[in-house]
Amino acid sequence: MISANLSAFFYLISGVLFILALRGLSSPETSRKGNFYGITGMIIAITVTFLSVGNFSNGFFYVIIFLLVGGAIGAFIAFKIPMTAMPELVAGFHSLVGLAAVFVAISAFINPQAFNLGSPGDIKLASLIEMSIGAAVGAITFSGSIIAFLKLQGIMSGAPITFKGQHFLNALILFSIVLLTYLLCVSQSSNLFWILIAISFLIGFLLIIPIGGADMPVVISMLNSYSGWAAAGIGFTLENTALIITGALVGSSGAILSYIMCKGMNRSFFSVILGGFGATEQSSKNTNKEQRPVKSGNADDAAFLMKNASSVIIVPGYGMAVAQAQHALREMVDTLKKNDIKVSYAIHPVAGRMPGHMNVLLAEANVPYDEVFELEEINNDFANADVAFVIGANDVTNPVAKTDPQSPIYGMPVLDVEKCKSVLFVKRSLSPGYAGIDNDLFYKENTLMLFADAKKMTEDITKNL
Repeated sequence: MISANLSAFFYLISGVLFILALRGLSSPETSRKGNFYGITGMIIAITVTFLSVGNFSNGFFYVIIFLLVGGAIGAFIAFKIPMTAMPELVAGFHSLVGLAAVFVAISAFINPQAFNLGSPGDIKLASLIEMSIGAAVGAITFSGSIIAFLKLQGIMSGAPITFKGQHFLNALILFSIVLLTYLLCVSQSSNLFWILIAISFLIGFLLIIPIGGADMPVVISMLNSYSGWAAAGIGFTLENTALIITGALVGSSGAILSYIMCKGMNRSFFSVILGGFGATEQSSKNTNKEQRPVKSGNADDAAFLMKNASSVIIVPGYGMAVAQAQHALREMVDTLKKNDIKVSYAIHPVAGRMPGHMNVLLAEANVPYDEVFELEEINNDFANADVAFVIGANDVTNPVAKTDPQSPIYGMPVLDVEKCKSVLFVKRSLSPGYAGIDNDLFYKENTLMLFADAKKMTEDITKNL
């Protein structure tokens, strides 16, 4: 067993490594190094936690068994999961973090002596508040993440699920959580504790079901934040510095990222996190639209336009992820570059189903980082490019975001794809994107629609090239 001072020192080192990990993960070029810092910090934190605990020889064997079983399951999932399913994986992991926080809170409430928190019915007030908050936020994170997972996996409809009085019910339950926490601190009743956890699970479901697929990147980021705050709350209960630091880092960075993404999508931050206010109106504005003519082509037409171009900008979206077309896209780009055609990638910050989704997929296909540009860096280049190749992106290229004040995406920064001389748009159909509105880019004079599976169309274009 090591001393408290030494434990605090090593926890501080792990905290610094976690900060370096976040810094590294802020850029694709340094993301591998960031992951390494994070893994190292976690190994130090786990090791110190083991060495800080006194004599628990009776349970040590079981702890090791559970660590090995959990680690083996995690390693298996990491090796088997495709990059296209990364959003679902993240949602699943968030649910487990939340559930872990709930279990720790339950353990501390049932057996407070083991955590030096007092005795049953006489738990320290501060500790009771901390474990109540940790349990509530953890339960909300768990149930909310399960709904996000089901929506992302397609098991549950991605459309907003709403009912009359929904927001009033959510507000009532949230108020009840605050009231129950107060009553629990006064009475320390076990019944109130279980009710608090139960309704926290319920509000997690109710907060996420009305949020549609268009806002799913924000939801993933926000659930990440919730899991961090749950861990921090439990860290205070256990008086564990590493948990407090880690939880605060995850919670604050997730909240900041969610806010930035809401600004980028022209969404109200509070509307999204409080249950998707206005989702019903947004999803119903595109009904009964008149049929408009489009120009459609095939792989031979697309190859001809690209061969005669001097510069091509690739715009990937979630359709590329669904078709797993990133490797075929890389092969097509390599063919273009052999013909001295300049190629670059334009990434919208909310393209896909989680922050950085497109960057991850392109990195998997070994696309050079210096060819990938964010919206602010490349948007002015579209006007000078010969061809824009849009593969599975929709709402992030819709010009109505700049022209129609009545549109639900009005004010959202979009890629200026329509300014290209020619636009090749790969899509299975003219169906709307997650915002539920028609894309005016389909009907522009310079747009050629390529109706097909993204991977097959890209492979056919490469053959024609």
